[in-house]
Amino acid sequence: MNDRNLVPVAVLGAGAVGCYYGGMLARAGHRVTLVGRKQHVDAFETTGLHFEGLKFDERVAVEASTKAAAVRGAKLVLFCVKSTDTDAAAAQIAPFLDQEAIVVNLQNGVDNAERIEEKLRAAKLPNPVVPAVVYVATEMAGPGHLRHHGRGDLVIGRFNGGASLDILQHVQRAFAAAGVPVTISGDVAAELWVKLVLNCAYNAISAISQLPYGKMIEGAGVRELMRDVVEETLAVAKASGVHMAPGMLERTLGLASSMPTQLSSTAQDLARGKPTEIDHLNGFVARKGEALGIATPANRALWALVKLLESKATYKKGI
Repeated sequence: MNDRNLVPVAVLGAGAVGCYYGGMLARAGHRVTLVGRKQHVDAFETTGLHFEGLKFDERVAVEASTKAAAVRGAKLVLFCVKSTDTDAAAAQIAPFLDQEAIVVNLQNGVDNAERIEEKLRAAKLPNPVVPAVVYVATEMAGPGHLRHHGRGDLVIGRFNGGASLDILQHVQRAFAAAGVPVTISGDVAAELWVKLVLNCAYNAISAISQLPYGKMIEGAGVRELMRDVVEETLAVAKASGVHMAPGMLERTLGLASSMPTQLSSTAQDLARGKPTEIDHLNGFVARKGEALGIATPANRALWALVKLLESKATYKKGI
């Protein structure tokens, strides 16, 4: 690929995260196809992506589709579906994936990039899969309407001898030219666990309370609960052979000040009566901890409560 040329981009799972990064690339001139739900696709096709940013509010021209086949011809594929849909989505795009395409995984969780790569290798596809750690506060405020609340940076890296440094630098330059800061990490596994710690500390509590981070963290006992979640998750990471930098609790508590108006993605899913990714966040830590003989009562309790709220939404729909 010639770094000076614009490349076709496909965003698989064009929700809040996918629309933000796809929208930024489209604003930089790349031909971007957003693959998502019909209500959003209809809006994209009619009036473009309504991108309500911190410093601009505009309509961004994009192509759109509800079909996985729309990734055909893309040289950069942003993989943004919910963690629960990873295996199915990877299998769906495999027949249409360009042999030169780079797949950048922008999902929550620590094992999705490996799951995507397993599906592609099973289909005998050599495409590199680049794990990315996402730090952006966004929401879909309506059909085709993205609202950005803060940040937007990425951390990328390689795992299992995957993507080469040249590929990582190509991805970094493409995003940087679109106004997205990207750091290349020498230990992306640790970076993914850092994000898991943050997600486990914030997502479920924000979901249960339906409060944004800045207000949520002011609640009685919330900081202490977050401390317990962080300590448990760090213990599981250490037992899993992941080496993380000190100061994780301070970093976690400080996130609220950089994203005070952000409602977690788990909270947004619950509010819309949709399944959440909690099984891949606090649920993942609880399962991993049990397998390693590490107690994770705070994570398990938050997982169980969010699952109850999920079942409540399903129960109400059935009435």
